[in-house]
Amino acid sequence: MKTVFVDSDVFLRFFTNSDPHQHKQAADLLREAASGKAQLVTGPPVLFETAWVLRSSYGLANEEVLRTLEILAAMPGLFLTNSDLVAEAIALARSAGQAFADAYIAVSASEVGADEIATFNRNHFKKLGATLHTF
Repeated sequence: MKTVFVDSDVFLRFFTNSDPHQHKQAADLLREAASGKAQLVTGPPVLFETAWVLRSSYGLANEEVLRTLEILAAMPGLFLTNSDLVAEAIALARSAGQAFADAYIAVSASEVGADEIATFNRNHFKKLGATLHTF
């Protein structure tokens, strides 16, 4: 079985159908994985980019973006690196009403035992419950 690392544009074409030909190609690849003919792999940077494009280019609300990321993460035949952190970040982003990327940073900081987060994006991280570094 072949292993294929999937970039954000494949997921974006699948979810948005912005290019019907590429949508079909993406859907075919996802079906191939679901049937066990291929193992797909992706990671958090792909999710960050996917979330950003869905928000900035397609105007999706935060909840719609988070739901799309949940669907993506649960696709059969897809191995998502750091899937536990991704799930935790989606839940935190949803409960705090914040973006996925910031929530992922917050849960990653906690995971590695960081006492504080150094950021100038203080308001978002306060809403995520992070302890902030004082400059």
